[in-house]
Amino acid sequence: MSNSSIHFHLSFIEPQAHYVEVSMVIQGFDQDFLDLKMPVWTPGSYLIREFSKNLEQVQAKDEHGNDIEIQKINKNTWRVNSKGQETKINYRVYSFEKSVRTNFVDDQHAFISPAGTFFYIDGYLDHASTVQVSLPSFWSKISTGLDLIEGKVNLFFAENFDILFDTPLEIGNQDTWTFNAAGIPHEFAMVGTANYDKDRLSADIKKIVEVETEIWGSNPNDKYVFITHNYLSSHGGLEHLNSTVLAASRSAYQSNIGYNNFLSLVAHEYFHLWNVKRLRPANLGPFNYEEENYTSLLWIFEGFTAYYDNIITRRCGFRNEQEYLNELVSEFNLVLNRAGRNVQSVGLSSFDTWIKQYRPDENSANVSISYYNKGAMLATMIDIIIIAKTNGTKRLDDVLKAAYNKYYLIENRGITEKEFQDLAEEVSGISLKEIFDAVYVTEDLDYNAYFNLVGYQFIDINRETETPSLGIKVSHHDGRTVIKNVDRNSAAWVDGLNVDDEIIAVNGNRLDPQGRELDQAIATSSLGDPLNILVARDGLMREITVHLKASDKVSYVIERNPESTDQQRRLGDIWLSLA
Repeated sequence: MSNSSIHFHLSFIEPQAHYVEVSMVIQGFDQDFLDLKMPVWTPGSYLIREFSKNLEQVQAKDEHGNDIEIQKINKNTWRVNSKGQETKINYRVYSFEKSVRTNFVDDQHAFISPAGTFFYIDGYLDHASTVQVSLPSFWSKISTGLDLIEGKVNLFFAENFDILFDTPLEIGNQDTWTFNAAGIPHEFAMVGTANYDKDRLSADIKKIVEVETEIWGSNPNDKYVFITHNYLSSHGGLEHLNSTVLAASRSAYQSNIGYNNFLSLVAHEYFHLWNVKRLRPANLGPFNYEEENYTSLLWIFEGFTAYYDNIITRRCGFRNEQEYLNELVSEFNLVLNRAGRNVQSVGLSSFDTWIKQYRPDENSANVSISYYNKGAMLATMIDIIIIAKTNGTKRLDDVLKAAYNKYYLIENRGITEKEFQDLAEEVSGISLKEIFDAVYVTEDLDYNAYFNLVGYQFIDINRETETPSLGIKVSHHDGRTVIKNVDRNSAAWVDGLNVDDEIIAVNGNRLDPQGRELDQAIATSSLGDPLNILVARDGLMREITVHLKASDKVSYVIERNPESTDQQRRLGDIWLSLA
């Protein structure tokens, strides 16, 4: 296949209607037929998304424009009877989903997520390809990590389809600028209206890049692209091999909290350059783009990254000690206030990401946790105990750098959980068995004992209070108060209130549009008291008596331990880069 080639062409005839036109020219393949496949998921976002649902008018022609037989043989495969001749495939992709992982096209810009755009030929994922972009007259820029072919206009090259599928394109009139960090040029592409300070962003993100590069020991890129989509309200990101796509609220840059949260998002996605894109779980690569790729290690590769995104902002000086501790403890409170922590371990959370993480429902909090939050909790414990037991000479940074060197730079393969634990114990010289055992059970570690090692304490400020509670979350809309969640083992759970019940009255008093009578009834009642709640369920009235139980919600804080020793306080200063 040395003379074979695969070439794509993108054009925009009806961007206002949210379409991108794609052509694929295939040459030099001598089989009687080729199976063209569309990925069903995109790396970094662990959900079967069925991208082929957006394809229309798939046609095949020979080099003379004559029709070639093409048949759809399953949900994401088209068989083309090419008979070894040059073949041109034309199709349209409907693109109107606002997210960091899906195509979006309108009259303002086009965001192209390659896994939802480009076919690959079955058996030829390693084949190179080129992508030509035809810009409409009203667009002027393309931002992408793909290599521009020298001397060509808007013609890009991908060495293989793993690279192509991992390199999105932003096309339009985005605001772009460049800065150097860690000796590498970085492009920033801002999409949409927002009030940001380019110089400030460049300076702050430069600090993030250089702190993270120092952690890992070297930077794997020769260029990097930040694509940021600004919306009324949004926050999220998706990592790629030499770029990231971020979603931000356009007002976030104007407040200290919003700006620091954006920097944490940048730190998170950039950290993935090493952690998951290169140092990776053994089961995540080479990818199977047609089905789930299971791993139990997302608690490391996403959870550790969630730990580092905030602590890096502390190391960079963007957050002071208390601001950082507030961000950290929020990870703990999110997990410890979910009944699902008694049902699902973080290892199972990682494995079940394909059916749970991206498909939350009204019962998710009762049956599941996030490997992001729980993984960050365990990363905190590992970092702290290594610092404490090595007298501050080592920390989790050293483990990650050693793993990157061994399993990516030297051996260039994925890592297993046992290999990670063994390496962490070798680097640190201590046993981490208690923490790694906690990955597959629902029981909690003694977090306070760990924090005490570095001069802090982890305490629940609600521990001595018993607050009556129904254990529900409600929404107020159009004058209606409707139950959205029922906590496992709460009063509402035990006595039979349901999600989607509309609360009409409590103890004979009709609710006002904001449901204040319900709040008042709970506030003036004691544990065990009955509340007679009139609900409309599927249009029928029903009165349910609910006996109030104590709220099981916790509110932990992380604060300086007044009984800590000078040595413990010194180790805490190392942990939080306060010295």
